[in-house]
Amino acid sequence: MQQKKDWILKKVHYFLNSPLKYVKPSSKKDYKLYKDEVKAVVEERLSYFNQFYNFKYNKITIRNQKSRWGSCSQKGNLNFNYKLHFLPEELRDYVIVHELCHLGEFNHSKKFWNLIEKTTPQYMHLRKALKMR
Repeated sequence: MQQKKDWILKKVHYFLNSPLKYVKPSSKKDYKLYKDEVKAVVEERLSYFNQFYNFKYNKITIRNQKSRWGSCSQKGNLNFNYKLHFLPEELRDYVIVHELCHLGEFNHSKKFWNLIEKTTPQYMHLRKALKMR
C-alpha cells in the first residue's frame, strides 16, 4: 500500500469530490427494477444518435453484467448493462455511441474513434471517467 499511496489518495480525492457518484447495486431485484427503464432510454438515445450515423442494428438487450457497460455482436445486436441507469447522462450516452459505432467499425481503430468523435468530441475525457468506475 505504501508504494501505491499517492495513487490511492488521488483516487479517494477524486471520488470524494466527484459530482459523478456511482453506486453499484448488484441484486436481481435492482436488475428487474431498472431493466425496462434502461431499455427505453437506450432505445431513445440510439434513435437520436443513429440520425447521425444511419447504422442498421438488430436486437437491443439489457443485461446484468459484472464488468461490461455494453457490447456489440457481429450480427448487429447491441447489449447494454442495466447499471447504465446509475451513470450520469453524458457517460451513458458515451457507452451508447461507443457500441453504436462498432456497427460501422468492429474494432478500436482510428476510424472507429473518428466515428465516435462525430457526435461525442469529448469522448477521451468520458472514456477516462468511465474507466474509473
